[in-house]
Amino acid sequence: MDDKKLKWIFLVILSVIWGSSFILIKKGLIGLTAYQLGSLRIVFTAIFLFLIGFKSFKKIEKRHYKPVVVTALLGTFIPVYMFALAETEIDSSIASILNSLTPLNTLIFGFFFFKASFSKNQLVGVVIGLLGTLLLIISGANLNPDQNYWFSIFVMVASVCYAFNVNIIKTRLQDLNAMSIAVGNFAVITIPALIVLIFTGFFEGEVIKSDVVQTSMLYLVLLAIFGTGIAKVMFNKLVQISTPIFSSSVTYTIPIIALLWGVLDGEKLNVMQILATLIILFGVFLANRKI
Repeated sequence: MDDKKLKWIFLVILSVIWGSSFILIKKGLIGLTAYQLGSLRIVFTAIFLFLIGFKSFKKIEKRHYKPVVVTALLGTFIPVYMFALAETEIDSSIASILNSLTPLNTLIFGFFFFKASFSKNQLVGVVIGLLGTLLLIISGANLNPDQNYWFSIFVMVASVCYAFNVNIIKTRLQDLNAMSIAVGNFAVITIPALIVLIFTGFFEGEVIKSDVVQTSMLYLVLLAIFGTGIAKVMFNKLVQISTPIFSSSVTYTIPIIALLWGVLDGEKLNVMQILATLIILFGVFLANRKI
C-alpha cells in the first residue's frame, strides 16, 4: 500500500486508540494517583515493547542518542504525567479537546525552530480546527461549571511537548525505524518512571492488594499496550511517511472518539459540541487536502 493511503489508515486507527485512552486514564485514576498512573503506564509499556521489539534497539546509532533522549522526554515522559494530572480535575473528553492545540503548536514551533514551511491550506485548516476546538471548550465549560479549568494548563504543556517531539522525529530521526525509536525512548525513561513510582508509596502497605487499585491497573494495562505501546510505534511511522502537521492533526479527530466514550460514561454532550466536531473535521480535511 502506498504512503498516501497508509497515512490516512494510521490516522483513523490512532484516532480510535488515543480517543479511547482518555477514558482509560479516567478509570485508572479511580484507584491510582496521577503520578502512579503515569509511572505504571511507562513501565507496562516498556515491558511490552521490550518483549516484541528489543532487537530494534541495536539499530540505534550514536548519532541518534540525543534526539532519542529528547523525544523520550517530550513525546512520552512529560505528557503521561501531564494528562494524568489534568484528568484529576477535568473530564476526559475536555482533556482530549484541549489536546487539539497540538497541530497549531506544531505549525508555530516547526516554523520558528525547525524552519518548516507551510501552505495556505495548512494555515487555514489549522485555524478552522482551532476555532472548532475553542467552541468545544466553551461548550464544555458551560456544561461543567464546577470543574477546575486551570488544570487545562497541564494538557497545554503536553501539547507543546508533542509539537516539538513531532518536529524532532521528522528532522532528526527520519532514518531510524519506528520501533527502534519507541524502544529507545522507553529504555531512557523506564528507570526515572520507577523512581517516581517508588516515591509515591505504591509498594508500601496494602496499596497493591486493594481491589480498586487492581481494577485500575487492568485499565492501565490496556492503556499501556494499545494507547502507548502500539500507538507510539504507529505514530512514529506516521510522522516519517507524512508531515508534522498531518501527523499532529490526529489530535483533531481524537476528541470525537473521546466525547463518545465520555457520553457513555455519563459526561455531558450538547448540540454545540457536535457542531464543533464537524468544524474540526473540516479543518483536518482542508489542512491536508494537497499533502
